[in-house]
Amino acid sequence: MRDKTNNITGECTSFKENVYFHKCKNKQHFPDEGPINSAKAQQIVGIYFVRKWPYPFLLTYHVLGEEFGKSKICFISMKGKKWHWRARTSAIYLSQNIPFQHSFRVIFATSVLNLSELIALREDLRNTKKIIYFHENQLNYPRQEYKDRDFQYGYNEVLTCLVADLVIFNSMFNRDSFLNGIKKHFDILPDYRPKSLKERIENKSHVIYFPILNLNNPVCKNYNVRLHIVWPHRWEHDKNPRAFLNVICRLSKNSSDFDLSMIGEQFTDQDTFEEIRKDLGDHIANWGYVHSKEDYFQILSKSHIAVSTADHEFFGVSMLEAAQRGCLPLCPDKLVYPELYPSCCLYKNYEELYNRLVYFCTNVHKIKSLVQNLNVDRYNCKSLIPEYIKLFR
Repeated sequence: MRDKTNNITGECTSFKENVYFHKCKNKQHFPDEGPINSAKAQQIVGIYFVRKWPYPFLLTYHVLGEEFGKSKICFISMKGKKWHWRARTSAIYLSQNIPFQHSFRVIFATSVLNLSELIALREDLRNTKKIIYFHENQLNYPRQEYKDRDFQYGYNEVLTCLVADLVIFNSMFNRDSFLNGIKKHFDILPDYRPKSLKERIENKSHVIYFPILNLNNPVCKNYNVRLHIVWPHRWEHDKNPRAFLNVICRLSKNSSDFDLSMIGEQFTDQDTFEEIRKDLGDHIANWGYVHSKEDYFQILSKSHIAVSTADHEFFGVSMLEAAQRGCLPLCPDKLVYPELYPSCCLYKNYEELYNRLVYFCTNVHKIKSLVQNLNVDRYNCKSLIPEYIKLFR
């Protein structure tokens, strides 16, 4: 047995050798690849594509382990990058690495996997209860440029749903946008279009929100300082960082008093963003990706307002994490946001966002009552984990 410190929760967790993690690259959080000592006793196989902060993976492992016994769970992961290749080729890789001697009764996998290919390659898994989890869907994913190959990603997800026994979405918006997008997606076919796909998938579809980690201690927010705005997203086109920075630069030019934490992974236009950073000068409190989850949460706890300018969002973990830590979320009145937040957290356009930020720059104390009336407890682990456990029974 090897003990590792869980950097997400601060707890010490034990990973038994008879729970199998296949080639997990994140050595900070996971044990090395190890032998399968009791594959025949394992009942649940979980398939994940792991990001830098893999706490959904850890969360599922610990929750299922407590409920069913960790020796009955087999986790198999692939590194959370090169998504196009994962979507196209992961099935054959996983078919070779899921244990052949087993007594699995449940497969729980993310929608990146083409489940239909996996089951075709591994007929011994056909009779398991197959659960697919959609964190996002490709039928409603914004693309800068559509290519013919993009059809295949949505097509794979539809095939996966047809093979699955249960299809779980992390929001009603995610579910509805996927189901309503099926016909349009298949209209591209020149002929022989399949029928009743939406109805077949809808009958097995359910919504269970993504569980946010519980707060151990309430956040004590200081409202007697200047406004602190945080933008906790990837700096990519679908999150629209340019729109946000246009609003922030306008705030700066009118001499508004505020601090800014622009955090998240940055992949493109680094030179452009660096020029903007220089223009914002002493407004900058934090700039760039925060490697430590603890430091990241500290920034959220010190911030007053979290802003989203996303053109694509099926759930929005970072905004809920911010709201949980006392930030007032300001989000577009579209996508998943009206499902999660009351009207006081939504804006119709960037002019309204700008005006609200101008107001809060001189009325920081007004945020307190708005945040106190914002209840996000229904999205935490305590509320949602029992629903997930029911899936595996």
